[in-house]
Amino acid sequence: MKQDRIQQVFSPSRQRISLVAVSILLQAAILVVALGMFSQYFGWFYLVCLCISAIASLEISMKKTRLAYKIAWIIPILLVPVVGGLMYFALGGGRKPHYQKTDVLRLFRRHLSPTLDNMDFLGYGADATQQANYLQQYGLFPAYLGTQTSYYASGEDFFPALLEALEQAERYIFLEYFIISEKSSMWREMLAVLERKAMMGVDVRVIYDGVGSASVMPRNYPDYLEELGIQCRVYRPLVPVLSIHQNNRDHRKLCVIDGRCGFVGGLNIADEYVNRIKRFGYWKDNALRLQGEAAWTLAVLFLSMWDGVARTRTDVGSFRPKGQPPAALNGGIVLPYADTPMVEDTLCADLYLQMITKAKRYLYLTTPYLSVDETILSALCTAARSGVDVRIMTPHIPDKKAVFTVTQSNYPALVEAGVRVFEFTPGFLHSKTVVADDLYASVGSCNLDYRSFYLQFENGVWLCGDPSVIAVRDDFLDAQRHCQEITQSDCDAVSPVVRLKQAVYRLFSPLF
Repeated sequence: MKQDRIQQVFSPSRQRISLVAVSILLQAAILVVALGMFSQYFGWFYLVCLCISAIASLEISMKKTRLAYKIAWIIPILLVPVVGGLMYFALGGGRKPHYQKTDVLRLFRRHLSPTLDNMDFLGYGADATQQANYLQQYGLFPAYLGTQTSYYASGEDFFPALLEALEQAERYIFLEYFIISEKSSMWREMLAVLERKAMMGVDVRVIYDGVGSASVMPRNYPDYLEELGIQCRVYRPLVPVLSIHQNNRDHRKLCVIDGRCGFVGGLNIADEYVNRIKRFGYWKDNALRLQGEAAWTLAVLFLSMWDGVARTRTDVGSFRPKGQPPAALNGGIVLPYADTPMVEDTLCADLYLQMITKAKRYLYLTTPYLSVDETILSALCTAARSGVDVRIMTPHIPDKKAVFTVTQSNYPALVEAGVRVFEFTPGFLHSKTVVADDLYASVGSCNLDYRSFYLQFENGVWLCGDPSVIAVRDDFLDAQRHCQEITQSDCDAVSPVVRLKQAVYRLFSPLF
């Protein structure tokens, strides 16, 4: 065990991350030295920096972004005006992710035609119609009837189903994940199937995130996969540049096979997700399988990202399946959706807000990180005060202590308003679900935090009247039996020092 840890510490991937970190620290040191060199001209230099900071503050105030993000930047600019404005333009300025929104929307309009209208939603009520219309009209994501869904309450349940589906691929397999771990047994088993399928002529493509997978993937791994006949692209590889622009990550998690079968959820491809190794106790996660027409949206999503990363133009229509399996007779409405880091794109946050405000009887949410702005927090509290049974489940054993501190800082306001908060005591809760009134549910990659809502590419599936809605509800209630409920006395027992720490972390949480 000790030798394995030593090998992990000195692995090429770890060394690469260390070199990047050293490079970024060196750039920061050079900036400090440069400021010192200008000290003899401090008067003029200070005046210039004040002007830059004033311009930065004005730009921040005019940006179409959340108030919390603006405050998180304006405070350090005002406190340290000599470097605040410079740091903003160097790290957090108006740069956008490499994503051609107009091209993608054109692709969606061409290949994702609406299949349902308001008449199809009448049986589910006006609230369902409004949520579906928002996703269809604003996001251009069509709703489907007749797609069969299967919900998996753990990685151990999900993985055999994934392997079985991969074995059945005839035309193509597309994988897009935030983390793929090269040395995990989970990936090795998948890779054996992918290599065999590629040799049979199946088009196999893989996208993984350059930061999410930096510590578990060699730099040249795409070349290795190409030798096996598998096309691979890395979204924004980790580079030694001092830039917060690298915050715009591909956090999506999806697999699509032949445009007929697809998987979404919180699971990445690494052994902790299927509990073959222990990290932060038992790893609670989930996934949703789509069998039918709705899987086509996942294929279009993947190909839109592939063209953006590979800088190609794919004939998307050629991947459309010629036929579909028989429609599910007992299914409901299935609507896959996605989000981007573009400033104007707030689809995930807006969907969550709609589901919170439209809940009538109950609203259950699971999230590994609870770092929300005042809009979401106020909506949760208002729903609870209005008599809705609002419950939120978070981990008891965190993977990121700073974010967990922010998560716990939200407990007092929620508990006081009547929201029931539960911590999953066996370990780390990584699933991201919302379910309400036995009618609506969402399963996907989006956390209840600023990063997922506004800085990353995310995806999920909205369900209405589908049997998997009840499965999501039952999974929550089953996990609740293994939770510790946070009470008002727990919130009152927090020390002043911890409260101060929570307040500071929460103030700057939109930046990390």
